[in-house]
Amino acid sequence: MSDAVENEFIQLIRGQSGAGFGGGIGMNYLEVTPDRVVVSVEVGPHLHQPYGIVHGGVYCAIAEEVASVAGAVWLGGEGKVVGVNNSTDFLRAVTEGTLTATGTPVHRGRSQQLWRVEITGDDGRAAAVGQVRLANLQ
Repeated sequence: MSDAVENEFIQLIRGQSGAGFGGGIGMNYLEVTPDRVVVSVEVGPHLHQPYGIVHGGVYCAIAEEVASVAGAVWLGGEGKVVGVNNSTDFLRAVTEGTLTATGTPVHRGRSQQLWRVEITGDDGRAAAVGQVRLANLQ
């Protein structure tokens, strides 16, 4: 993918910040490149489960979106990506502050990709780690 096409695609992704499911939970794109996507999410009661901590599904959703955006940016105009597996481990409870999720590639091939997404709290400690497998659709 040429630099101009890559930059245009990245701007398109950033322009979607605030839309869709990610927008609904307050996802803010901080960095979007073919090799790394970083987002932040402000924690509030709308993300809590009944015990006042971030719901596990929120971590799964963040991992899915970060990996999908990263995989789509890497694939560029060659097709689309869809998630086919999401395995997210919850490591530590978070009640407030900001979550930061960083997605990096484990494997990027012709038919599938595998991305690791680490989600940290304000203190920089891991709150959750996800692994998302994507299928590349041509």
